[in-house]
Amino acid sequence: MEYTAKENRYTQIPYKRCGKSGLKLPAVSLGLWHNFGGSDEYKNSRKMLLHAFDNGITHFDLANNYGPPPGSAEETLGKVLKNELKGHRDELVISSKAGYYMWPGPYGDWGSRKYLISSLDQSLKRMKLQYVDIFYSHRPDPDTPLEETMGALHDIVKSGKAIYAGISNYSAEMTLQASEILQALGTPCLIHQPKYNMFERWVEGGLLDVLEKKGIGCIPFSPLAQGLLTDRYLNGIPKDSRIAGSSIFLGKNALTEDTIKKIKSLNDVAAARGQSLAQMALAWILKDSRITSVLIGSSKIKQIDDSLKAVQNTTFSAEEISSIDKILSKD
Repeated sequence: MEYTAKENRYTQIPYKRCGKSGLKLPAVSLGLWHNFGGSDEYKNSRKMLLHAFDNGITHFDLANNYGPPPGSAEETLGKVLKNELKGHRDELVISSKAGYYMWPGPYGDWGSRKYLISSLDQSLKRMKLQYVDIFYSHRPDPDTPLEETMGALHDIVKSGKAIYAGISNYSAEMTLQASEILQALGTPCLIHQPKYNMFERWVEGGLLDVLEKKGIGCIPFSPLAQGLLTDRYLNGIPKDSRIAGSSIFLGKNALTEDTIKKIKSLNDVAAARGQSLAQMALAWILKDSRITSVLIGSSKIKQIDDSLKAVQNTTFSAEEISSIDKILSKD
């Protein structure tokens, strides 16, 4: 059956300006880190992408090594863009990144000019695109001058292979340095993608202040702590969960008795708000005016729908904030 996008797709969720730029992003964006690779069922991946678009999610986030196998998530998106979404490219914000290991040898990792430019060329071929909307330096490289990495992002934008430049996993200090280098070159840093959730709040120690000062947007990844901030683990470890599987990002040692207690207490606060734990966890991030969008992952359509409901209530009372902080501060 031929795909036809829903006409009311832009009435589903709010869109927010990214920093001081002219670009708006949906409050909820879809990341293709997991569940969109070559080892996943293409039919399900396709359904999730189209369902997300039908519900106002216009931003799809990738990286060169997303899969598995590495690169296959970009190929999956490329197929959907070529077929069902071929007439909607200008309605989408597509991002990719380079910075982690992608191929053997000295030129397939980190932040050299050669790696970033070569990697983007490969990503564009996999997605069958002429450009991406945002291209990120995925992580800082301790052995490459920051001027070289930022200079590569600048030249990529000037070449037309990306519209905007972004950074990910950079500290507050390095973000300030990187943004000033880019600004001097004439290519402002559009956005930062840090890991941020209720259990990992390092961005509150200076990064968010830097982003606000420099007019840079923020789109946190792992807002649900790889699924810990959901109702999935309230009663043990499901057999089909990420912890029960072979994930290298979330092992059984992540689910301690202390963490389970916190999850259950947070779930009680969410229930009192009329939200699921996942919805509250997303809303808790979105309550901060410095946040542009929150980056969700998904393995099924139901999870996308659940996440979208988070935008219906992103206001927290002082009592709710206090309760959450007390729960999270318990040892």
